[in-house]
Amino acid sequence: MSPPRNEPVKAALWMLGAISSFMLMAIAGRALAATHDTFEIMFFRSVIGFCFVLSIGAALGRLSEVTTRHLGIHAIRNLCHFTGQNLWFFALPLIPLAQLFALEFTTPLWVTLLAPLILGERLTKSRVLAASLGFTGVLIVAQPDVAGLNIGVLTAALSALGFAGSALFTKRLTRSETILCILFWLTLIQAGFGLIATLHDGAITWPRAETLPWLTVVAICGLVAHFCLTTALSIAPAVIVMPFDFLRLPLIGIVGFLLYGESVGLALILGAGLIIGANAINIWVERPKKPSDAAL
Repeated sequence: MSPPRNEPVKAALWMLGAISSFMLMAIAGRALAATHDTFEIMFFRSVIGFCFVLSIGAALGRLSEVTTRHLGIHAIRNLCHFTGQNLWFFALPLIPLAQLFALEFTTPLWVTLLAPLILGERLTKSRVLAASLGFTGVLIVAQPDVAGLNIGVLTAALSALGFAGSALFTKRLTRSETILCILFWLTLIQAGFGLIATLHDGAITWPRAETLPWLTVVAICGLVAHFCLTTALSIAPAVIVMPFDFLRLPLIGIVGFLLYGESVGLALILGAGLIIGANAINIWVERPKKPSDAAL
């Protein structure tokens, strides 16, 4: 068996591609919020994305990789992602970008808590500590008051739970399915979910000349982000790759300040620091151990 690849510089460049895609998707989502509701954004995003996946798969002669053997898991994975993404788009115009991304960073913590149930992984003391610190960070970022939670903060926090379910079932699928197969069913199933949700009120706002480019940006960025992240993980250990994703928080804070005049307060910085620290604990503890370390 060949040793695992470790090319951190190349992995960092791929992660910059993923980070850039996530930020562009957030900007495009805000531009669409005034015209399209979240269900419409998800529907059109999935239709455009499916056309891209189908075209690329056909051009590469790899459509034979698409199988139906795990359709049930694909459906659950995409229901989680569809729910999380809709909640994320709903919260997008309601709260500052930095706050939205900070709350999204609780996804790895939900993964830690749910992994024993879905993947059979152990819940260790370090994972409980990380989850506790992360939840404290969420409270500081969200700043709930006695009158109740802001709907934007609440939906952003719940979106992280949906993304966690998506990540866990994606991990199960990667044990037997290719990325092309996962992306095929992701876009196709979510297009179906999006169509049903869009038509629930009997009305739909079709893309216009001014919104179609933004919808295309959302679709392409979603596919590119997933591809970049997966590629980075394939050429370097996760302990090196995943910390790069934390760059999204300060970078999106700068974007929010420059484009939307959003402030970055001390509470956001402190809460985000705790969330990032909680994730860092998991990365450090779960990093691959050297034989000499294991013997200690």
